[in-house]
This record gives sequence, structure tokens and C-alpha cells, in this order.
Amino acid sequence: MPTSPRPATIRAAHVLRDPRTWALPTAVIGVVAMLLSVLYMGGILNPQADLSHLPVALVSSDEGAEVAGTRMNVGEQVVQAVQAAPGDAIDWRVMSAEQARQALARDEVFGALEVPAGFTAALAALDGAATGDSAQRPTITVLTNQGAGSLGSSFASTAAQAAAHEASAQIGKQLTAQATELVAGQAAGQASGQAAAPGPAQTSVAAALLLADPVAVVVTPGHVLGAHSGAGLSAFYFTLLLVLAGFIGATVVSTTVDGALGYADAEYGPFHTRRAAAPISRAQTFLAKAGISVALALVTSAIVMFATITLLGMDAGHLPLLYAFSVCASAAVALGVHAINTVFGGLGQLVSMFVFIVLALPSSGATVPLHALPSFYRFLSTFEPMRQLSDGVRSILYFDAQATGALSRAWSMIALGAVLAVVVGVLAARFYDRRGLRRLGHPSTAAGPGAGVAAGPVADVAAGISAPEAAAATA
Repeated sequence: MPTSPRPATIRAAHVLRDPRTWALPTAVIGVVAMLLSVLYMGGILNPQADLSHLPVALVSSDEGAEVAGTRMNVGEQVVQAVQAAPGDAIDWRVMSAEQARQALARDEVFGALEVPAGFTAALAALDGAATGDSAQRPTITVLTNQGAGSLGSSFASTAAQAAAHEASAQIGKQLTAQATELVAGQAAGQASGQAAAPGPAQTSVAAALLLADPVAVVVTPGHVLGAHSGAGLSAFYFTLLLVLAGFIGATVVSTTVDGALGYADAEYGPFHTRRAAAPISRAQTFLAKAGISVALALVTSAIVMFATITLLGMDAGHLPLLYAFSVCASAAVALGVHAINTVFGGLGQLVSMFVFIVLALPSSGATVPLHALPSFYRFLSTFEPMRQLSDGVRSILYFDAQATGALSRAWSMIALGAVLAVVVGVLAARFYDRRGLRRLGHPSTAAGPGAGVAAGPVADVAAGISAPEAAAATA
């Protein structure tokens, strides 16, 4: 009994012989790898050189004092000297002690340099060091703000400490000169037989060292975070979880819905199914995916909060507000992914990755402050979603939901992004529908002879196999 011939098959070697099957993905991945390298590393390699106008509070609570018959206020002199220092890396903002603490609590400054009350009087008392009297070293306090980001707070602390030590050195020169004049006067008086001021004719080594560097610099937290705040990084990683939940959720929803509607194959291991295409427009497909993703955000946000706060013990307050913000943020990202996929089709996944991940991470300002990023990244931060979402989460987690403008701006950008995504997605889908650009397999698509036959490089390879190759392939 004759048997039916086995269908011709092709081997991997046949596919690899055609450059069309590997040239395009190679080129695309090469470009993506280059862009990822440049974008991610370009903003972090030398943040100190890019630092510009980092806001730091400058405070003087010194009331001044009478020194040798003259009214002096060394605290004001320190403030003026710090402001007059060359360079624009730091934006020194003069304010009162109370204003500085409010600015720290509202995420308006990255740190503070504070000259305390009684500073001039404490310095005047150091004159006694030249005559052997004991004196307590005055202090200048550097306040940190870890909630503004560990690197930004470090930049502010370093700059404030450098300014404080420079001020101490300048004051030390003045005190040393005064002590030298005093000692010289005592020696001259003794030589002439006149009554000299009480005290030794020269300062001790310890007194000289004290006068040379008279001010102690104390670093202390100006805005305290909880022990389970990741040293100021928990807000960034929580935001990243929300973005990934929206991005990955939209990708899964899109694939699942397309499979259920018959516009994509469903493959699970070796099992493969393909349903008949449903008569649904692109616009209705977009709305279905959008609705599922918004509902999914309610679930994923609750899971993220449960895992991070309940299981891992992350410090967090305003939980209802945090949940509402998380749902809206994750849903807005998902809507944006669906809109981009609707416009670009299969290329949309790559475009979405760049919009929500590749360009968003280095311009978020969550790890490296925006003030230490090149201008290109600062431009991206004006519209990239992760920066807006990160600011909102930081406001809720670290600043009692009162960081100046951050939370309201984040809500505004979420609303704008969600509305824009829906409008663009619906308009693009309806435009394609009206132009008759149905998806492959749609019942309304005219089926010509050979409809349903695969097309593309692999199909061309299969069609071009010679009879001997086919025989060899089936052997």
C-alpha cells in the first residue's frame, strides 16, 4: 500500500544561510546595547563634575558679642564668606534655623550648614588660650538629609564640611595673629620693666594648635529616616517595583488577550493553540486591554505593599494614600505601554522599554540627584515618568506626604499620562480601523488564494529548498 510522502522540512542550517533571519536582530540588539551603555553610564561616571546648584541651607543663629570693645558677629562673616566662595556647584540658601528644619522636612534642601547661637562669644573666649586659660571649642553643625537621596545628601554634607573647615582656618589665622600680638606686647612690657598683663610670655603648643583650628565641625542628621528605609533608597526601589508591575503586567495582558482573541499563538512548553480570530476592532481591543490592566493594578499594588511593608518591614506611613498612589502609578504605566503597542505594533515592546525603563532610570534623580546629572538627563526628567513617580513615593515615605510640590506634581503627571495614553491609544486604533488595516486573521480581512500561508524569510527559505535538500531534510 503506497504511503503518502512526508512533508519537506528544513534544518537550522537552512535558516542560518539566509542573512535576513539574523541580520536584523543582530543590528537591533547591537544598537540597543550601545544605547543602554551610553545612557546608563553617561550620567553616573563623574557626577561631581556635573554638580550644579545643589540647594543647601546656610544658617547663622549667632547674636554677636563685644570683642576688645568692638561689636562683632563672626557668624554673619562666615555666612558671607561661604556665599562669596567661587563656583556654582552649591546653591547656598540663607535662612533661619527654623526655616532650615522645615526645608529639610519638606525635601527642599539636601542639607544645611548651621552656625549656632553664641558663636562669636565662644570664639572670644578662646583668646584666653593665649594666656593659659581653658576655653571650650565652638562648633559649626552640618545637617544631612538622607531622605533626599544618599548621594545628594553626601554631596551636600561634603560641601558643607569643606566650607566649615575653611571658615575655621580663616578664623584661626585671625586668632593666631591676635595671640601673637598679645604675646609680643607682654614680652615688650617685661623688657621695659612695665607691668605686663598676667600670663606666660608665650603660648603653649596645645594652645597654638587650638587657635589654628578653633572650630569643631559636627555632622548630624537633619531629617531622620527609619532603620528600614534602605538609607534613603527604599523609595526608588518601591517606585521601580510599581513601574515594572505596570510594564510587565501590560505585556502579559497584551499577549494573553491577543491569544484569547485569536490574534496570537498561545504556547506553553511543547503545547500550542491558535483560536479563531474574533471580529473585534483595534480600538475595542485596546480598551479591553486597558480595562484589564487597570483592574490588575489594584491587585499588583496590594501585593507589592504586602511584600515590602508587611513581610519585609519597610518603613512606610500614610498607607491608604500610598496604595492609591501605587495603583494609579502602575495603571498609568500600563496604559502607556498599551498605547505605544497600539501605535507601533510588535516594535512597541522595544519602544516601551526605552520610555519606561531605559530613559527613565538614569533621569529619575533617585540615585544620582538631578543637580549632578548632565543637562540631557535633566531635560528627560521633565517628562520621564519614573522621576515624577519617585518624587511622589519619596514624599509619602520620607516627608510625611508634604514634600514641597513633589506629590501634587506626581499626581498631575499620573493623570496627564493616563489621559494621554488613552487618547493616543484610541485615536491610533480608530485610525487604523478606518483605514481598513485589520489585524492578520480578522474575519473581515479578504482571504485570497494562499491565505494563512506564513510569509517572511523563513518561509522563503522553505520555499527555496531544492528537491535534493528536501530529500536530505526528510531523511
